[in-house]
Amino acid sequence: MDEAMWAFGRASGFIALALFTASLLLGILNRSGRPVLVLPRFSISLLHRNIALLAAVFLVLHVGSLLLDSYAKLRPVDVVVPFLGSFRPFWQGLGTVALDLVAAVIVTALLRHRMGQRVFKAVHWLSYGVWPVAMAHAIGNGTDVGSTLFFLLAAASAIAVAAALVWRLSAAFLETSRAREGNLP
Repeated sequence: MDEAMWAFGRASGFIALALFTASLLLGILNRSGRPVLVLPRFSISLLHRNIALLAAVFLVLHVGSLLLDSYAKLRPVDVVVPFLGSFRPFWQGLGTVALDLVAAVIVTALLRHRMGQRVFKAVHWLSYGVWPVAMAHAIGNGTDVGSTLFFLLAAASAIAVAAALVWRLSAAFLETSRAREGNLP
C-alpha cells in the first residue's frame, strides 16, 4: 500500500505542478485582456479559475497521499508549518510555503466579494511567488528529478513562465492593460 501511496503522491504532485503552470499562464493571458485564438476573455477567465481549482485538488491529493505514506514521514504539522519535516526539511518546507500561499489565494478568491477587489488583487499577486517556490520544492524534494518526463515538464514550464513574465512586464502589455482599464465604466 505504501508503494501505491508513494507513486500516487509523486504523480499528483507532477500533475499539480503542470496545472499550476497552466493556471499561471492563463492568468497572465487573462490580465492582458486579449482573446486567445477563438476564446473570448470570459472563457479564459473561467478556464484559469477551473484549472486553478483542479490544481488545488491535485495539491490536496499530493499532500494527503504523502500523509498516508509511511516512507514520506509527513506529519500534519509539516503541512502547515514550514521547515520542520524530517526528509529534506528545507525543500519540504518550500512545499509547505507554496501550500500556505495557495491556501491564502484560494481563501481570498472564495471571499472576493466580501473583502473587496483590492485585497483580492494584493493577495492574488502571491501567485507569482507560489510557482517558483513550488518548482524549487519539486526539484529539491522530488524523487523523479532525474527522469526525462520531469525534466521536460520543468524545462517547458520554466520557459513558458519566463516568456509570459517578460511579455507581462513589456511596455506593449502595460499599454494594452491600461487602455483596457481606461475603457471600463
